[in-house]
Amino acid sequence: MANKSLTNAKRVKNDEFYTQFNDIQKEIESYLEYSPDVFRGKVVYCNCDDPFESNFFRYFVLNFNRIGLKRLITTSYKPSAIANTQIELFSDDETLTHSKDLPKITANRFIINAVHDIDGDGEFNLKDVALQLKANKDNEWAPLEGNGDFRSDESVELLKQSDIVVTNPPFSLFREYIKQLVRYDKEFLIIGNVNAITYKEVFPLIKENKVWLGATGNGSDMVFGVPKGASVAEKDREKAARLGYVGDYTRLGNSCWFTNLDHGRRHQPLPLMTMEDNLKFSRHKEIKGKDEYNKYDNYDAIEVPFTDAIPSDYDGAMGVPISFLDKYNPEQFIILGTSDNGLVDDELKKTPGLTQEFVDDYYKAGGTGAYKEGNPTAGYYANGVAKMAYKRIFIKHKRMV
Repeated sequence: MANKSLTNAKRVKNDEFYTQFNDIQKEIESYLEYSPDVFRGKVVYCNCDDPFESNFFRYFVLNFNRIGLKRLITTSYKPSAIANTQIELFSDDETLTHSKDLPKITANRFIINAVHDIDGDGEFNLKDVALQLKANKDNEWAPLEGNGDFRSDESVELLKQSDIVVTNPPFSLFREYIKQLVRYDKEFLIIGNVNAITYKEVFPLIKENKVWLGATGNGSDMVFGVPKGASVAEKDREKAARLGYVGDYTRLGNSCWFTNLDHGRRHQPLPLMTMEDNLKFSRHKEIKGKDEYNKYDNYDAIEVPFTDAIPSDYDGAMGVPISFLDKYNPEQFIILGTSDNGLVDDELKKTPGLTQEFVDDYYKAGGTGAYKEGNPTAGYYANGVAKMAYKRIFIKHKRMV
């Protein structure tokens, strides 16, 4: 039992990434710019967020009246590696005694129903929230019976009361997390690993236009706070420091926002060149100067290794990188499937697929990684060299639908 608890504690510490306020603000403001009333009259639930450590809570409580929230609910998790230790909520209030006002290390529920300038200093800030919580005026602050796991009965009951879920859930539980949101038909804005795009629990939602990427920062460097003592690669710690975050921070270049809230960026058409112009003028050596695009051996589609190399005048299926989804306009393209897990229309699959001869050629050319028979990975020959493409999404121009 002790070893199991130790393993769980280590997993929790290495699975906690605390989103920076600026990243949250930039993302949410994009939705407000597109639809100013997107949060008006809504109950927002942050179910992986202790107010003492969460910038999601900080953003929503400070903008509660401006964006017109009806209610803000947050729940924390025990054992969080830094739960109730940063006391950011009370940091500006010298009159409060932290040892008395700070709850025990436990999972807590905060429900914000109203915010206003309670101390009469002419402005609303976190000190007002602290005073309101202390006086139990309009708002609630209480321990949870359980550990605050988003799958627990009491967390699910709070989820049922909400309209929109906004948080950074544990990356290791992303599959379960998004399945729960879909099961309860919730709107959401959450952070995940970009590779989650091809998960069997996620990709069908993207294909059916029920989930898409958010408005900002997808696939670029995002800095996250981490618990003290968490394992951080030195290069990521150094990159975070170069971006202005020194100490317990890491940089993740493969994170992105997932949402079903509309935003203007997903309706911007992607500017494209013709196939002929791409072959003549593309900045990518894999395209420029070639006679044609490579064709897959196991899919009836062409290989397009870069989003900006998608030809405007090709009417067939194209395999593009998953980063394409950051530029995906549902009025411009239709998604046919993905090579990563076999979730693709049968009409695109070639028989017999990748042959043993191709696999042998791939390893002779210096290919790495284990290949299993029936693996849906997209393979093709480029100048006589066998290659396997990394995670491709198959698309067509919408005009062909």
